[in-house]
Amino acid sequence: MTTDTISSPSRLHDPAVRSFASDNYSGVHPEVLAALAAANEGHQVSYGEDVYTARLGEKLAELFGKPVDVFPVFNGTGANVTALQSLLPRWGAVVCATTAHINCDENGAPERVGGMKLLAVATPDGKLTPELIDKEAWGFGDEHRAQPLAVSITQTTELGTCYTPAEVKAICDHAHSLGMKVHMDGARLANAAAFLDVPVREFTSDAGVDILSFGGTKNGIMFGEAVVALNPAAADGLIYLRKMNMQLASKMRFISAQLLALLEDGLWLKSAGHANAMAARLRAAVDGIPQVHATQATESNGIFAVLPEGVADRLRESFRFYDWNEAAREVRWMCSFDTTEEDIDAFVAAIRREVGA
Repeated sequence: MTTDTISSPSRLHDPAVRSFASDNYSGVHPEVLAALAAANEGHQVSYGEDVYTARLGEKLAELFGKPVDVFPVFNGTGANVTALQSLLPRWGAVVCATTAHINCDENGAPERVGGMKLLAVATPDGKLTPELIDKEAWGFGDEHRAQPLAVSITQTTELGTCYTPAEVKAICDHAHSLGMKVHMDGARLANAAAFLDVPVREFTSDAGVDILSFGGTKNGIMFGEAVVALNPAAADGLIYLRKMNMQLASKMRFISAQLLALLEDGLWLKSAGHANAMAARLRAAVDGIPQVHATQATESNGIFAVLPEGVADRLRESFRFYDWNEAAREVRWMCSFDTTEEDIDAFVAAIRREVGA
């Protein structure tokens, strides 16, 4: 084996191949890779007693405008389960949308690992309201019913829609009036901040959110999220729950350094804003194709649309993406921080060819 082979192993994939399946398909932002390399020099104390994790806490306190407790974790499911556990007693339940990631895409982790019951409510656009919450926020004091003691909302939602600050505040005010606490799944929090163009605190800490899963993986980092207790008094035992849930990284500096790279110079907003802009470009283009029917507002980096029969499968021969509702022929297209205008234009041209537009 030559020295060149060791230093530059063969690439196993074609980097020219693009997809619209998920923002998890994209690679790592070059600035994040550089931050990882810089953090790799020398030794740092393990299990979060490092300077990068300390700095991350400072940056997030600045972002949310108040002291917060920060717990970096490996992934979004771990963040959501750990955050929700900290809000609930053993008999607690969580009101969420039927489309919520915790309900559809975490393989029973909230129930089996977190030990909580999910009370899912159908919504037209992925967004809860006080009225929808009330469909499951009842039975307080009834020993026969899991107690609805938390609400979980997703920003942006799994349908690509975005809560306004006023909508988040209305939910928090209502939940708190019922003695419930509020969790926000912020896997795409940066996309919401870029879309709303307001300080993130306006729809999180200032609006009354108690605890947040702060996303990074869908916005250009290799791995890692953070549980951020915006109201530390509402969360209990996070330092123990993170370890119990196998989310305590020994070399935590490598999670924290990535999240810091997003936050230090506004990279998180720049990257998310670019992904949003590419989705807006795609939406504008397909809106001009009569055979393609968008089903949701495009308020982040995702487009949901219904295609003529057979078109999706033919398109997937060149561009990978997922069905959202196969029976309805509804698909989901996601853009990333590295999606280019050329990617969008090539995809739109392929759509036009397949539908005969």
